[in-house]
Amino acid sequence: MTGNKRVGIVVQERDRHLLRELGTMRVIDREQAQLVAGFHSIRRANDRLLNLTRGGFLRRIFVAAEGYGQKALYTLSPKGTALAGARLAGLPLRQTLFGASPFLLHRLAINEIYLTAKYRQLPRPDMRLARWVAFREPLTPGIPLTPDGYFETVVDGNIRAMFLEVDLGTEATPVWQRKTQLYLQMALSEQFVQLFGQPQFRVLIIATTEQRLRRIRATVAKATDKIFWLSTFQQIKESGFWSPVWYRPTGDHSQALL
Repeated sequence: MTGNKRVGIVVQERDRHLLRELGTMRVIDREQAQLVAGFHSIRRANDRLLNLTRGGFLRRIFVAAEGYGQKALYTLSPKGTALAGARLAGLPLRQTLFGASPFLLHRLAINEIYLTAKYRQLPRPDMRLARWVAFREPLTPGIPLTPDGYFETVVDGNIRAMFLEVDLGTEATPVWQRKTQLYLQMALSEQFVQLFGQPQFRVLIIATTEQRLRRIRATVAKATDKIFWLSTFQQIKESGFWSPVWYRPTGDHSQALL
């Protein structure tokens, strides 16, 4: 998969940090690696990722990238998984004729939110990411729901608990109807408190287009006008994750999360 002969490498603390984070993020591109590892130049990031690949700590694949040829994606090798002590191993790296597989694209989109909460500048100096949880299995047998992520931020000493759902346009309306009901079931029971130790939560849904956002909003609004907050990747990219780019299931005005 690497296309290069294995070489010896002295693993630095920055490398270990990157490998540990890949245990959470599962797959990463060069731009995301730069942010995680603090590389200040593209050349430095590319060189180090290549060395970690040649050293057998990462696996790499080249995929078609929109607008500019190819880009590399990286995941943990068994050797990298062992060194990082990662709970989750690397992912199968597959591509289609049109680029990375939908599964890999979905993981990269989830990563963008993780990086925003942990590595990018937060709107307040007293704010921090306290916890991020990635899921491979449903929350409980009684709640067959596998969120894309769960995180807690601390603001003013108060914990804000949020589930994440990234929609790339592949889930039909019945899927969102089911997810809405399951999140409501959890909110109205004691199960969330038992699982996460917090009194309440929000569900953040991020869609690819305005049209898709309207469709999901309409589906959610048939069941509730509470707990759900919805936006699009484009709105977040233009104005910022913490800006007033979020819509509730009903209503015409966007709001900020805080």
